[in-house]
Amino acid sequence: MFDDNHNNQFDGEFNEVEPENNSPESRDPKKGNGLGKVFVTALVAGLLGGGISVGGYVYYQNHNSQVQDKIENSKGTTQTSNVKVNVGTQASKAFKKIKGAVVSVEAYSNSSSDTLEDLFGDSSSSETSTSEGSGVIYKKDGNTAFVVTNNHVISGANKVEVLLSSGKKVKASVVGHDSVSDLAVLKIDASNVKQVATFGNSDNISVGETALAIGSPLGSEYATSLTQGIISAKKRTIDVTDSNGTSTGQATVIQTDAAINPGNSGGPLINLAGQVIGINSMKLSSTGSSTSSSSTSVEGMGFAIPSNEVVSIINQLVQNGKVVRPALGISLVDLDYVSEADRSQTLNLPSKVTSGVVVMKVNSSSPLKKTDISKYDVIVSLGGKKVSGLSSLRTALYGHKVGDTVEIQYYHKGELKKANVKLTLESNDKNTSTASNSGN
Repeated sequence: MFDDNHNNQFDGEFNEVEPENNSPESRDPKKGNGLGKVFVTALVAGLLGGGISVGGYVYYQNHNSQVQDKIENSKGTTQTSNVKVNVGTQASKAFKKIKGAVVSVEAYSNSSSDTLEDLFGDSSSSETSTSEGSGVIYKKDGNTAFVVTNNHVISGANKVEVLLSSGKKVKASVVGHDSVSDLAVLKIDASNVKQVATFGNSDNISVGETALAIGSPLGSEYATSLTQGIISAKKRTIDVTDSNGTSTGQATVIQTDAAINPGNSGGPLINLAGQVIGINSMKLSSTGSSTSSSSTSVEGMGFAIPSNEVVSIINQLVQNGKVVRPALGISLVDLDYVSEADRSQTLNLPSKVTSGVVVMKVNSSSPLKKTDISKYDVIVSLGGKKVSGLSSLRTALYGHKVGDTVEIQYYHKGELKKANVKLTLESNDKNTSTASNSGN
């Protein structure tokens, strides 16, 4: 525990008592600086040294304890950094351009409550939320703002409300809806609308391009949620079924791996310019069919209606309240449902023909009345597109407009024939936009 000064003093004292001669006087404790002084000096030095050692040890313990306490206390003084990182990205900029136009859509229907009060004539009904989805405001016209969403979000509802990005909820009315494209247009009071979206050209997108999906997954509690992915395919043709599992035709859609969950339906899929390139509509189920909602789903495979089709449909809905499509005025059945025996004996169909649709009835106002097409004929092509079943026939048919002339290829009594048909809207379908599952 001695420092350098102590050692120097000790060495000097030791040298001082060391005699230069070895005379008896020098060994006499009563004379001079002999061993007695050495002993006393050493003893005192030892005691002092011991005192310093013990005292130093106590001091070191106390000091170390105080330092340790300070270390322990310092553990509770964590602070955040004041360094600011600029993380602005193009995705963030795109989101800001449209986030104020994205809304949540809530649909309600009346449900009656059967209770004991009914016995006394006191029955009642209440409104319950039947569906929640997303939408995007795309236009302001005076005091009115227009919102596009999915048809399945508002289908069957007698009351619709829109939750704006500001948190304000407003009433909405249905302008028009179309089950084939799964699109609907709503209108709301524009006084609270601060931002509207713009549409991009869906034909100009590229596979691998960044895509952002915005909506309310799992409901309005998570409104304006943003997910990011890429365009996985520009034009993917998929079979579409309704909630009952009935085929409603085929759809050409944009495929993306941006997360699309229940509640995202009707929300926009945007590019990095903040433009709407699609309306999120569905995701792939584990069974391979595409639905707007499925209990088991495949991750990373979502679909959106291309913006070019969206614009065409919503313009018709605003103008006419419906989408006018051509109809053939016939009842059909998939060839797949016809047995091998009936294909040969009843339809007189060659064995090489394995797909198509069988005509079961031709209505009196059908444009096919001017052709030889009749019951038990099998249509295999329309407008140059192969017809393998009801879904593909609808897709081929709805690719044309009323007034178009198309070529139909069909088997009549085992012989392949062709007929040119001018597409019209049946008189009994003038107030409907779609046909039944067995008729087109």
